[in-house]
Amino acid sequence: MPQSPIFILGIESSCDDTSAAIIKDGKILANVVANQDVHKAYGGVVPELASRAHQQNIIPVVDEAIKQSGINKEEIAAVAFTNGPGLLGSLLVGSSFAKAFSLGMDIPLIEVNHMQGHILAHFIEEKDGSKNQPNFPFLCLTVSGGHTQIVKITNYFEMEVLGETIDDAAGEAFDKVAKMLELPYPGGPILDRKAQLGNPNKFEFTHPKVPGLNYSFSGLKTSVLYFLKAELKKNENFIKENINDICASVQKTIIDILFIELKKAIKETGINEIAIAGGVSANSELRKRLASFSKDYNIYIPKFEYCTDNAAMIAITGYYKFLQNDFTEQDVAPNARMKV
Repeated sequence: MPQSPIFILGIESSCDDTSAAIIKDGKILANVVANQDVHKAYGGVVPELASRAHQQNIIPVVDEAIKQSGINKEEIAAVAFTNGPGLLGSLLVGSSFAKAFSLGMDIPLIEVNHMQGHILAHFIEEKDGSKNQPNFPFLCLTVSGGHTQIVKITNYFEMEVLGETIDDAAGEAFDKVAKMLELPYPGGPILDRKAQLGNPNKFEFTHPKVPGLNYSFSGLKTSVLYFLKAELKKNENFIKENINDICASVQKTIIDILFIELKKAIKETGINEIAIAGGVSANSELRKRLASFSKDYNIYIPKFEYCTDNAAMIAITGYYKFLQNDFTEQDVAPNARMKV
C-alpha cells in the first residue's frame, strides 16, 4: 500500500454544481461547492448555461478547496473527476480541467462514475475522525433527479443493480409535480418543506405495477396532472387552498413506492446493512422512514452535504481507486449515460 499521506483532489461537474474537494487518506479536508442561480429563471437546468457557469467557477472553486485544505498543490497525489453520467457539456469542463491539472502536475488521472461516488460517500471520514461506514455487503437505495436504483455493494467497486426505474426517476417526479404546483425552482426541496405541514393521507394516488425490483414514476406524474386539472375545474383555488396536503400526499406516495421495492430487496437478499444516497436522500420523509428501520437493520444516512452533487464523494472514490492503481489515460472521454 502506498505511503501516507495521500492527498486526492476531486472534481465534480456533472450537472449545475461546480465542486472541488481535497481528501487525505480518506479524511475530508475541504469540500467547496459553487451553485448556479442562473437556472431559476428557466424553471430547470439549461445545459448550455450550466457549462458556461462551470467554466467560470472551476478555477476559483479548486483554488478555494486547496486553500481550505491547508496543503500545497504539489502535495496532491492524483486528481479524480466525474466522467459520467451527467450533462455532456458540464462533464467536459470538469474532465478538461482534471486532464490539464494532471498533465501540469505530472500526477495520475482517475475517472469516477458519479453514481458510484454517491454510494461511496458513506466512506468519507470527517475532520474529527468520526465515520459511520456500512459493512459489506450492503444495499443502497440511490435516488436522484436522474436515477433511482437499488444497488447491492459487495466491495468498493463490485456493485450490482438489483432494480432501477424503467422511465422517470423519483427526483424528477418530485420536481415535475412541484412545477405543476407552480413552486419555484428547485421545486423538490420546497415540496418537501410544504409536505411537512400537510396531511399525507388527504389524497390518494395509485402505485405502478412493475416487474422485479424496478420502479416507474411516469404514471404517477400523469395521475397527479389529471387530478389537479379535475379539481381545478371544480375550484380554481384548489391548489392554493390545499398545497400542503397535496405535497404531503404526493411525497408519501413516492416514498411508499421506493420502500415497497426496497423491502422486497431486503427480503430477497437477506442483507441487513441498508443505506441511501443521491440528491433525494436529503428528503426529510425518506430519511425519517429509513431511520424507522433501525430496530431491525443497520441504517446509514449520509450527511446533507454529501447527498447533493459534491466533489467529496468523487475524491473518496478516487482515493480507493488510487490504492488499486486504477488510473485512466488522457484520451478518456466523458460518458453522459454511464452505468454503475
